[in-house]
Amino acid sequence: MSISMEVMNEIRAADDALAKAYHNGDTAGLAALYTKDGEFMAPNTDMVKGRSAIEKQFQAFMDMGVKEIKLETTELDGFGNTAFEIGNYILEDAAGKMLDKGNYMVIWKKKQTSGSCTEI
Repeated sequence: MSISMEVMNEIRAADDALAKAYHNGDTAGLAALYTKDGEFMAPNTDMVKGRSAIEKQFQAFMDMGVKEIKLETTELDGFGNTAFEIGNYILEDAAGKMLDKGNYMVIWKKKQTSGSCTEI
């Protein structure tokens, strides 16, 4: 199945917001991009669940000297109210030196929120 261009654009915007919030050191903004019971599986760590734990995980990355997160989506598909994104990430320090690279997967679920707004 494929997803609509609208959903594809929403996911790309969310990825861009994540990279921007990380660059700005906005851990609360990063955590707000996840649902309240969202799960995050960071490299070389245990999975964390919930915005508070996700915020702490991002802060730990920043404390380790990770200044930038770069994401490259390699596959995006969906079905119903769910989409999945697969891609590559690069973590860099302030000088642009690569600290880590790997793969990621995000499962997006479109949820109805107040009024006509939605979050993915």
